[in-house]
Amino acid sequence: METQKSIVLVTVDCLRADHVGFMGYARPATPFLDSLARESFVFPAAIVAGAPTYYSFPAILASRYPLALGRDLLGLAPDEPSLASALKQAGYATASFGAANPYISSRFGYERGFDTFHDFIDGDPAPPSGEQVSSAGNGWASRLNRKLERARPAMGPLGIVYDELYFRYCQRITPVPASLDGLRRFPSADMIVDRACEWLGSTRTRPFFLWLHLMDPHAPYYPKEDALALMGHAPVTPFRARYLNSYWNRSDLAERRLARHRDEIVALYDAGVRWVDVQMVRLVEALRKSGQWDSCMFAFTADHGEEFLDHGGRYHPPSRLMEELIRVPLLLRVPGCATKAVTKSPFSMLHLAPTLLDAAQVPIPSAFQGQSHWPQISQGIDYDAVAISECVAGCTNPFRPQNRLGPRVLSVRKSRYKLLLQFDPPTERLYDLEADPGEQAPLAPGVQKAARRRLLEIARAHLQRSIGQRDWRARAQARLRELQLEWKNPARKSSPVAS
Repeated sequence: METQKSIVLVTVDCLRADHVGFMGYARPATPFLDSLARESFVFPAAIVAGAPTYYSFPAILASRYPLALGRDLLGLAPDEPSLASALKQAGYATASFGAANPYISSRFGYERGFDTFHDFIDGDPAPPSGEQVSSAGNGWASRLNRKLERARPAMGPLGIVYDELYFRYCQRITPVPASLDGLRRFPSADMIVDRACEWLGSTRTRPFFLWLHLMDPHAPYYPKEDALALMGHAPVTPFRARYLNSYWNRSDLAERRLARHRDEIVALYDAGVRWVDVQMVRLVEALRKSGQWDSCMFAFTADHGEEFLDHGGRYHPPSRLMEELIRVPLLLRVPGCATKAVTKSPFSMLHLAPTLLDAAQVPIPSAFQGQSHWPQISQGIDYDAVAISECVAGCTNPFRPQNRLGPRVLSVRKSRYKLLLQFDPPTERLYDLEADPGEQAPLAPGVQKAARRRLLEIARAHLQRSIGQRDWRARAQARLRELQLEWKNPARKSSPVAS
């Protein structure tokens, strides 16, 4: 009888597809994963179903579009089937260790199906991406600065000078920790892998499902010093690292001025990716030493990407669903299965959970909206697929329920063409990804009418299904949970957190 396969799923926050070696990145950010890719299926066009995190994970773990229960709801419904619950029902030991991203915490239903669930959230949620310069203080200098801030609109061109001087002043007077570790806002990958390895020691007699979520590439970018060295980067002082992150987060600067420090920011980001790669070595080595690796499926991916001025923006706000935000790396190792080339057609992350269950020969919940692509992947068969991504425009802090009710943004992507739809104001853009992979020049309205019409038809059908096939019972349960949490702690609904 064939041994039942265990599953390890590693998701990395903010990891762009084009910043890993097995997807073509030239810098040495992922040497171990690159070597593992040679014995794995690598997906050239894995596309998340939404971005950022709170619009991505319903598809990854529950094979459900993020807005299918309504724009006002986040996370998984209380009784919603998921990858974890399906595997637990099949007799698997299940555990999750996540690096303190509150949007995939028990508050949003992600603990369901896990025997062990540790999200490393012990206090208030983390602040949003980046840093804001504070003008706190009661000394004469602080009082003067506050007066100048109030007078800022009347300064005209001199206001730019004031902004720069004030920014540098705040950098100088704010204390700096002795190391980059003191600046980091999330548990590093080594801490998460430590806990995972401890747990793995208790699963020797059962198949298991282990989900790790790592935050090392997430802003603010404070990597491990060892990772900077491995990337061949000169040491970065805590003061310089904080200066770069604060500068990158400024809202008063045009793209041209921000671009001065783009390369340094990317170097910090890449070092965060390298630290993830280093910890994957430790995780796989632990599985090998315990004899579990030969019967373990290993999936490595991300919840969304990150923008570095590609289209004038930074970080990963819900907005335009460009490729740097929705295309992610996806590596799948299945023991005993000869790897074959995966089609360049888009693979929606909506299909990841059913594909993993099918490869492990575990029944797929009927409520899943995605379907298994394992038969095509394992046999190297091409498939003509479409990937739909969606989010709510401007919902950068969904802890405020009113922020979730903005206009929908929709992306419909096939192998060559991609349609972006915004509903307020009504905007439609069609891109030819073969001729314009960077999405810099949308096609004129009269060009490629047949492709445009087909993608519009797919978008319309998706919107009709989103309402017409809504699971109203799951929606009611999720809404009730929201109300109970608001009644218990109304302050939480407006807490700013990382995404």
